[in-house]
Order: sequence, then C-alpha cells, then structure tokens
Amino acid sequence: MKSIQRIAALAALLSAAPLLGHAQDASLQKVYAQMDASAAKFQDVQADISVDNFTAVVQDHQMQKGSTAFRRAGSTIEMAMTLDKGQPGERDILYKEGQLSYYQPAAKQETVFSAGANRAEYDSLLATGFGATSKDLIGGWDVTFQGMEAVDGIQTAKLDLVPRLSNIRNNISKLTIWVDLARDISLKQVMVQPDGDSRTVTYSNIRYNAHVSNSLFTLKVSKDTQVQRR
Repeated sequence: MKSIQRIAALAALLSAAPLLGHAQDASLQKVYAQMDASAAKFQDVQADISVDNFTAVVQDHQMQKGSTAFRRAGSTIEMAMTLDKGQPGERDILYKEGQLSYYQPAAKQETVFSAGANRAEYDSLLATGFGATSKDLIGGWDVTFQGMEAVDGIQTAKLDLVPRLSNIRNNISKLTIWVDLARDISLKQVMVQPDGDSRTVTYSNIRYNAHVSNSLFTLKVSKDTQVQRR
C-alpha cells in the first residue's frame, strides 16, 4: 500500500513539474517587467556598504565597511567604491570608461586594469543589480527567480544568477541578488567563487537619484603614487 502511495505521489509531482516551470517563468517575466520600468528611471545611487569576505578553507570571515556609488553614463554604468576609509588597508576602486582602477593610498600604489575587448562583460557585470534591464540579465546569466524576500523591511526579488561566459565562470560560480524592484537597485548581493569563497555585500543609507557628485568618480591619487597597468 505504501509503495502504491509513493508511486502516486511521484506521479503527481512529475505531472506538476511543467506547471511549476510555467509558474516560475511567469513570475520571472513579471520581475523583468518591473525591472525594465524602473531601469528607465535609474540615474544614480549612493550607499554605505558592509562586506563579509568568507574564506572557505579556513572558515574565516573578514568584515569591511565603506561606501559606494553607481551612475548611468550613456549606455554604461560607472562605479566608485571606498573600503576601510582612513585605515591602513584603505582601498579606492573606480570603474569608468572601460578601466578599473584599484588604489591603495598607504602603499602609494595604483593598479589599472583595461577591460579592452571584454568591456561589454565588465559593463554587464557592474550593471547587474543597479539599473540593469532584463536584456542585461538574460544576455549574460541564467536567471532563476527564488521568490520575494524582505531586506531591511523592503520587499525584494531574490534572483540566482549563473554566468554563461566561461571567463566570468572562472571567477564567479553564482551571484545572488536581492533587487528592490521599485528602484531597480540591489539591497544585498552574494557572490560565490568556484573555490567556495564568497563575498556578501549589504547596502544601507541609500540615496537614490540624488544627482551624485562628479568628484566621487575621480580618484584622488598622491603625486608619488606608482601606477601599474595591466
């Protein structure tokens, strides 16, 4: 009798699977529609950030505090970030016009990475969760809608993103974002690397479309800084 019940339950589950898939697709399409509508209004955002860097092999968490800003520049997104400001380990990061600059004031060292032929991928990765459209997501990721979830009292769409491009998969196995659909911005992101390490970023004190200052998107580098280009 129990065997018959198990078979019946399995048959019911299998028959429901296509319906579940259709429901997932329908819900994701609704999320995309809301994102696209909000993306059209996105100009810029500033926020304070808390970063949890997890190293799997030693089960260690390293916490960082900082601030960040994103803004739309034509068809691309620019990003500025400062971590551990005023401390020996301070670092300033700027992505602008296809260049990623990483500046360490204490070491008087700036490293500049050129996106080159991979600029579209850099732009797409940065836009993910900040002014991204459904086209941005579909173009570079396999997307799964995990339902609605509250972050700091705000309802967000939780999306699991798996990169399609091999050069991104080499560094990111999965990215989960919690998107405030009314503003098309992330309130939380978890990036998991192939080795099991992860980076969790939460955003607070958010200033949306507040006309961010141009000065935030210029690195203030001391004159004796050594610059390496890669």
